[in-house]
Amino acid sequence: MLSFRLPTLTLSALFICQHVSAQVMERDLGDFDLKLATTPTRSMAQGLVTPGSDSGSFHGGMDLTHESGFYFGQWSPNMGFAEDTNLEVDSYMGFKKPFDNTLGYELGVIRYSYPDTSQIDSHEFYAGLRVRNSRVGAAFSDDVGTRNSTLFIDLGGIEQLGLGVRMQYANHQFDTPQTGGDGALISGFNDWSLNLSRPWLGIDMNLIYSDSSLNGSDCSVYSGHNSRCEGTFTLKAVRSFF
Repeated sequence: MLSFRLPTLTLSALFICQHVSAQVMERDLGDFDLKLATTPTRSMAQGLVTPGSDSGSFHGGMDLTHESGFYFGQWSPNMGFAEDTNLEVDSYMGFKKPFDNTLGYELGVIRYSYPDTSQIDSHEFYAGLRVRNSRVGAAFSDDVGTRNSTLFIDLGGIEQLGLGVRMQYANHQFDTPQTGGDGALISGFNDWSLNLSRPWLGIDMNLIYSDSSLNGSDCSVYSGHNSRCEGTFTLKAVRSFF
């Protein structure tokens, strides 16, 4: 018997306080380059530290890079100002080096911490390659009770179509099998997403499709990268103000 799921459609408008023509404030501090932004500025970490799924959340961070290629920074996908939200701080450090104008590499580690809750901090290691404007990265984390492996691909902008293309696929394995809604034991699951973006009249338009290998009552054990367990289309418009 064939079965299929009808993806849901969500709409969100995210308005960020920032200059209309820029999303990053940058300043030179001797041998260091300081960036303050409301979007992640680190190429490989962009697939791992992202704004919270709550469209009303406040988020931002800073990034400090030495001319040698060493960098460190902090990113908060949610400041915890709104009701029913908690502060999250993602601290990262790493090294990024180009071989030439078309090829380079990056590696680092991210620490996820939740100061307002009793949730235990976790760490994620990542590495990736840049080929011209495209990036391919992989990450691994060993959280409490779960091991996560992630592959993400950023093809940059496709000039002919004016589109930015980004894909992510992850595998999540439980240390102890979890019981799904129908009583079956689940040892792990996969999730994935595809993000198409295009600027339009000063607005960054994003069409995102996400899904996972879980469905129905088994979604009770879902704890992946996506905001929803089952197939979802999300249309997101981001407008910067200062």
